[in-house]
Amino acid sequence: MRIAMLGLGSMNGAILKGLLASGTRPEDVVATTRSADSAAARSDQYGVTVLAEEGRDDDVTANREAVAEADVVLLGVKPPQITGLCEEISEALPPHAVVVSVAAAVTVGMLEGALPPGQPVIRSMPNTPLSVGRGVVGLVPGSAASTEDTETVRGLLAASGAVHVVDETQIEVLTGISGSGPAYLFYVAEQMAAAGVELGLDRQLAADLAAHTVRGAGDMLVDARRTGTADAADLRAAVTSPNGTTERGLAALFEGGVPDAVRAAVAASAARSAEISRDLEAG
Repeated sequence: MRIAMLGLGSMNGAILKGLLASGTRPEDVVATTRSADSAAARSDQYGVTVLAEEGRDDDVTANREAVAEADVVLLGVKPPQITGLCEEISEALPPHAVVVSVAAAVTVGMLEGALPPGQPVIRSMPNTPLSVGRGVVGLVPGSAASTEDTETVRGLLAASGAVHVVDETQIEVLTGISGSGPAYLFYVAEQMAAAGVELGLDRQLAADLAAHTVRGAGDMLVDARRTGTADAADLRAAVTSPNGTTERGLAALFEGGVPDAVRAAVAASAARSAEISRDLEAG
């Protein structure tokens, strides 16, 4: 299977790391970047072919060359650039190639409207932990994407994280939880470490304690969900002894408004994704 990755920003870069770590052969991937310097650096970094847009003296763009023999095409540019990129590659795309957008807020309708009729498309919402095999991806198949197409994309990404096929009406909420969620947890770890420093710990020790605590708790929760033995509330209750240290700490979180703040963060992220979609559709 030949995979074309147009753009190697943070999200496509995370996906590429995950693909390579899960066994995808570097020779089966071709990517594109804007500059020759960036292409050389990314080729050295990942071991895949990377084509540069600049410095070409022919009429075939790097993006068109990359997709010409592709089975799956991952669009990794900024949301406002997605439809223009689709139009650019339209004539070079093999009819069977599945075009996957990893850009937030770009709807299935936008993708299908900018590509040839019948081109299989999938809207996705991945997150950056794909790069370490612990990602989450939401997939929204377009009208021409077959079950086989969807399973092909799911299979590519499943080794790097949990993949969920959802209705497009659910993708904004998924964005608010898992798309933006890593940043919430990074912020929690940042504040936990800062509190440790304020209370006298070495900065490096405090940062390590926070990072490993977040990772360990996440792994425990995923394992519990996988086996059906517990959910987040169960695990929280299990480590909260009456009148103990954890109970006192949780009480401070509740009093500080953390439950409402977390819900507000998810809702705000989801609303912003929907707002960006409307702006893009308006032109």
